[in-house]
Amino acid sequence: MPFHISLDGHTNLAARIYRQLRDGILDGRLRAGERLPPTRELARELDVSRNTVAVAYERLTAEGFLDSHVGRGTFVSPGFVARAKRAAPAGTGVRPVVRWSSPPGPLGEDRPEFDFRVGAPDPALFPLRTWRRLVSQALRPSLLPPSGYADPAGLEALRVAIARHIGAARSVRTGAEDVLVTQGAQQALDLIGRVLIEPGTRVAVEDPGYPPAERLFTAHGARIAKVPVDAEGLDVTALAKGTRLIYTTPSHQFPLGTPMSLARRTALLAWAERNDAVIIEDDYDSEYRFSDRPLEPLQSLDHDGRVLYVGSFSKTLLPLLRLGFLVAPASLRPALRQAKQLMDWHGDLVTQSALASFIDEGLLARHVRKATREYSARRDRILAFVRDELRDSLEIVPSSAGLHLCAPVSPHATVTVDGAVAEAARAGVAVESLAKYGGTRAGVVIGYGLVGSGRIDEGLARLGECFSGAGMP
Repeated sequence: MPFHISLDGHTNLAARIYRQLRDGILDGRLRAGERLPPTRELARELDVSRNTVAVAYERLTAEGFLDSHVGRGTFVSPGFVARAKRAAPAGTGVRPVVRWSSPPGPLGEDRPEFDFRVGAPDPALFPLRTWRRLVSQALRPSLLPPSGYADPAGLEALRVAIARHIGAARSVRTGAEDVLVTQGAQQALDLIGRVLIEPGTRVAVEDPGYPPAERLFTAHGARIAKVPVDAEGLDVTALAKGTRLIYTTPSHQFPLGTPMSLARRTALLAWAERNDAVIIEDDYDSEYRFSDRPLEPLQSLDHDGRVLYVGSFSKTLLPLLRLGFLVAPASLRPALRQAKQLMDWHGDLVTQSALASFIDEGLLARHVRKATREYSARRDRILAFVRDELRDSLEIVPSSAGLHLCAPVSPHATVTVDGAVAEAARAGVAVESLAKYGGTRAGVVIGYGLVGSGRIDEGLARLGECFSGAGMP
């Protein structure tokens, strides 16, 4: 057999032999019908026990890679190779509906050397050892549901914990029965779209704003109306009659970072009541606050049951956990539960149980306090750098929460943002253009979740060099 197997540095020899033979079959180096050496012969060649080779052969045979015939030997299965190499039909005549025709956003991007992109917390701050303990605890047989299935709204213990947590931390008026656990905020928005949006429904979104929400509502057939944002938040006077749904980020406007004023919140609630509209309040990252007490959420000011409050643990914990929630008025809860059941039934109960314990043991509050101190230090470094080194190019939008800062171009600047951002990417520094999120102002949005304190100064210095060389043509 002109096929080399290497066992250098590996302790699980049977698994190593199995993987190399399997890969050889899949990539065509071992051809259909080719005879493999007897187990005794290959064991002698590799200087391993015959049983080690036999275990690898038996697994490959059981999975259909090999055919074994008593008295004749062991051969590469021609049937398996034919199946393994056959591609799915191209389906060139099959097309999705128009709203699904555009390519998806970036997935699995490479990590730049200095990552100032928006929307991700630092995984190094996540208490992994504690989380592993809680997941292990959640897998005890006594805690598993008898039927294997659970309430579409999510694990009751987690709904109780979330209601208590956001009631204390964010003044949200809710009980466990109002909470629906979701796989991130995006699924919460999807559920809302399923129960409230019909083709042609007018949905208002902030401009600049959060593109994934706009794309999701569009996918449900909505007519999107972009509403400008000023220093007080969404401009209520720009809302068009006939708007059914209003998506807003009042606690920490995305991406500008300004909070919606109390007067504007009151006006928005009054407009929704007069026009029979529903408000989606996305409170995506305001757990991290660096000064001031936050304004009360829209949900706590709502007396007519028109606000759907969406929250996420993607910023406080990790995005990969896919944990979020939705607080809904009683009139919408049955429909939302039904939509959740049809979508994925109830999500990951083990992860939900671990999070319930994490909140109940006071570990979430402790983690947020610790992370806030770290993020505050990073934020202060960015603020000082922009104000000292880039004051002729950028100005900071006042913000006291979250994981990013917005820096529009100064009125008299001679810098081209696109050129600076492109030059930064070539220098290993990822930063996002404000234009990516809409609006009319040029500028950058600088995240501080992924660049640690020990490296942030070097990353900022490189960014500053790129802005210095990006003058107007």
